[in-house]
Amino acid sequence: MQVVNYENETSYGNLELLAQQVVEGFITGLHKSPFHGFSVEFAEHRQYNAGDNVKNIDWKLYAKTDKLYSKRFEEETNLRCQFVIDVSSSMYFPEPKNNKLTFSIQATASLMYLLKKQRDAFGLSLFTEEILLSSPAKSTTVHQKYLFNQLEELLQKPKVNAKTNLSEALHQVAELIHKRSLVIIFSDLFNTQTSSEKTDALFDALQHLKFNKHEVVVFNVFDKSKEVDFNFENRPYQFIDMETGEMIKVHTNQVKENYTAAVSTYRQQITLKCAQYKIDLIDADMNEGFYPVLQSYLIKRQKLG
Repeated sequence: MQVVNYENETSYGNLELLAQQVVEGFITGLHKSPFHGFSVEFAEHRQYNAGDNVKNIDWKLYAKTDKLYSKRFEEETNLRCQFVIDVSSSMYFPEPKNNKLTFSIQATASLMYLLKKQRDAFGLSLFTEEILLSSPAKSTTVHQKYLFNQLEELLQKPKVNAKTNLSEALHQVAELIHKRSLVIIFSDLFNTQTSSEKTDALFDALQHLKFNKHEVVVFNVFDKSKEVDFNFENRPYQFIDMETGEMIKVHTNQVKENYTAAVSTYRQQITLKCAQYKIDLIDADMNEGFYPVLQSYLIKRQKLG
């Protein structure tokens, strides 16, 4: 596992700019949606509650509004959020730059930007067959900068033949998070095990997180056209397993029916299990953009209070 080290780097700038644009565009759109009136602008103040330190009351704001608000400070936080990203080789599908991992990284950066605006704390875990990096949850600007640097590096250094062990990684995450948190997972949920083994092991790990009192949201990231609907031209293809390097030559119309049936069955199993264990499973088609991810987060955030 990589040791967290805060270094003063500047490569995070492009990712931060994209995250800022995504979030600001999304917030603007909220005013035209069912979320009208939902406030994401409470970084500086919160309503005064009995027992709060009176020295933090903003008296100038009181004079304008006749309501008591306390000034918020950098170390204050309402929520602790741990982002867990699958960085195995299957996440680099379908293209070198426009792929599931790029989508997951940019969506995570956008959520981090939103969390930072709200003074919520966030951490980051990256995994393949094991945890590669795990940072604590903090709400500081330095912390955000460090995590954006780590995400930028991922975009620049693809991992070849890196396999997935989602269940083992989530068990490790459950042991590393010591305070109750919202755990947000980005993964295609593909694994090298058989389907039944994979499903059982995955939910053992998710139950571990729930047993430790964490709330869990799983964003199942995929390219719906290719990976679910199997929309390829009707001709021979050579398919390569991105995690093992195995190759197979097939004609698409000979395998499409069996493939889509198998994927559908697996997705139904995952959906039913998540409903059973009260885990939020959200389809995240990378071709639909980031707004559905942000909206799903806001719905969850409202439920948590």
